Amino acid sequence: MPRPEVLERIKAAEEEAEEIVAEAEQDRDDRISEARARADEIRAEAEEEAEAEAEHRLEEAESEIEAEATEIREEGQAAREELIAQAEAQMDEAVEYAITQFEEAVHAQT
Repeated sequence: MPRPEVLERIKAAEEEAEEIVAEAEQDRDDRISEARARADEIRAEAEEEAEAEAEHRLEEAESEIEAEATEIREEGQAAREELIAQAEAQMDEAVEYAITQFEEAVHAQT
């Protein structure tokens, strides 16, 4: 094979190798970009899911707190009504006791 042809083949092989390397580098860069974009998508999806879960838990906690507050109010109202009933039941007795004490005090002064 003549020498100029060998040099041409070497040059062609070098150019082909450079093209292969350039394509490989471009392919690598494209894959890295795609991976970064996918990672960003996954991160965004995870953040959305985390926010939704946090909102759900907050709603559940608020519901539980409201139920507990309602129960406490109802218990307080029942205790209040019971105290009122007890006081009303003892009202006549208390009035009678006060009158008796007053009469005894008046008789003691006379």
